[in-house]
Amino acid sequence: MSGHSKWATTKHKKAVIDGRRAKNFAKLIKAIEVASRNGGPDMDGNPTLFDAVAKAKKNSMPADNIDRAIKRGAGLESGGADWQTIMYEGYGPHGVAIMIECLSDNRNRAASEVRVAVTRNGGSMADPGSVSYLFHRKGLIIVNKASGATEESILEAVLEAGAQEVNDNGDAFEIVCEASDLVTARTALQSAGIDYESADSSFIPSMTIDLDGESATKVFELIDAIEELDDVQNVFSNADVSDEVMASLA
Repeated sequence: MSGHSKWATTKHKKAVIDGRRAKNFAKLIKAIEVASRNGGPDMDGNPTLFDAVAKAKKNSMPADNIDRAIKRGAGLESGGADWQTIMYEGYGPHGVAIMIECLSDNRNRAASEVRVAVTRNGGSMADPGSVSYLFHRKGLIIVNKASGATEESILEAVLEAGAQEVNDNGDAFEIVCEASDLVTARTALQSAGIDYESADSSFIPSMTIDLDGESATKVFELIDAIEELDDVQNVFSNADVSDEVMASLA
């Protein structure tokens, strides 16, 4: 079931090289607040909140911060903002397609800041729908090899739980499933005693663009600039960077 590297794998490798986590506490807190608001504060009955809290804990967020974010989202404590999910589409250098997912309480600010970051770094904005057709919404689970899990043990755990692909990206395994099967696949891993790094709903490209070192550098600079924005939660792309190119960038 192993496939070749796509953007999710490239993004994971890039994060390892950068030594950066999935961006700071502010973004993680937003995700917790939104999950609590949409599905309630009970993690047992709200798998989206469970995963948001799990990611925050893996990023060493203090328990008190997590608890307050849950309460704000559920309206049990004052201070919660009306976060709205906004998607922007665009193109980066060399025709790379990008999807930008924002959580913002100010659409005008988000749109302006995203446009400036994209255009100043060699990209261009695109009309809604002109890029998104290149992506499919999928569930994506990352299992680090440091957990001791093997490809065989992962396959055994998730094959009956909706997994479509299990990819070996070098230092971690990437499990792809339908977004609707994410909780089932994640739960199957837990039941098998396999610790996962992250479990998210993601945009997976249907076709990818291979980049050399120079092109990859320009695309990564663009994505870094976008990810620095406070309103941006995730950036997805159809860039594909080989292990050799990633090693040269490291």
